[in-house]
Amino acid sequence: MAPRTAGAPVRRLTVLYDAECPLCTFLRDWLARQPQLVPLEPVPAGSAQARRRFPELDHGATLDEITVVGDAGQVYRGAAAWIVTLWALREHRPLAHRLSTPSGARLARGAVLAAARWRGAQWGGRVHRRADGWSYDPRAGWTYTAPGCDSGACATG
Repeated sequence: MAPRTAGAPVRRLTVLYDAECPLCTFLRDWLARQPQLVPLEPVPAGSAQARRRFPELDHGATLDEITVVGDAGQVYRGAAAWIVTLWALREHRPLAHRLSTPSGARLARGAVLAAARWRGAQWGGRVHRRADGWSYDPRAGWTYTAPGCDSGACATG
């Protein structure tokens, strides 16, 4: 959490998720069915909406790793993002408290790494191109080329 948001109450969370990942969309749908103590708003990671709402984020990184943004600007990534998301759910808040301990945090990190490995295996080490302009190359990570700008001749104004 950034120092400027330390101690700020969390009243709403935006969950950035990969809309082209079957596991991510399954979890988005699961979250939507859960009773929420803190409202969760799913937004596709790397989307125009995400870039407009959160211009300060590294949007390539939000496609690599779950990112959750609080209404006061708090940013949670990886295991911390999963924990705060569970904390927002009525039936899973006790689990979130257990995962926030040092031993629980190791378990949460392991779950995040397992999900990342599963996602990577789906692409088989190949370049993965998305319709929204994002592409993933295992050697270079995520890059963005605005749709229709493949030649690099797009206006930047």
